[in-house]
Amino acid sequence: QVQLVESGGGLVQPGGSLRLSCAASGIITSLYVMRWYRQAPGKQRELVATTTSSVQPNYADSVKGRFTISRDNPKNTVYLQMNSLKPEDTAVYYCNALRYGYREHWGQGTQVTVSS
Repeated sequence: QVQLVESGGGLVQPGGSLRLSCAASGIITSLYVMRWYRQAPGKQRELVATTTSSVQPNYADSVKGRFTISRDNPKNTVYLQMNSLKPEDTAVYYCNALRYGYREHWGQGTQVTVSS
């Protein structure tokens, strides 16, 4: 059974930092495109960052220069380092695993709230 478990969310002041983790079981993350999405209240789910094993990471324009996606393949874990957080970054953040020809997988989400 495949599980993606996000952690690391919480309440942070504007300008602060958080690091989200996505621990995977039941899949080998190095074989998957791993992505972070977010969904704010009343808005559509938005792709934030993408990492593959072969190309440079890709980011939404709204987070470029502030967020960094990385992966630790031996630990089967993907991270999202978020710096210089803004109130508009407030959302539920979801981990996603995608591989051509295989079922897509989602985590349950972790809440990030940026507020003073």
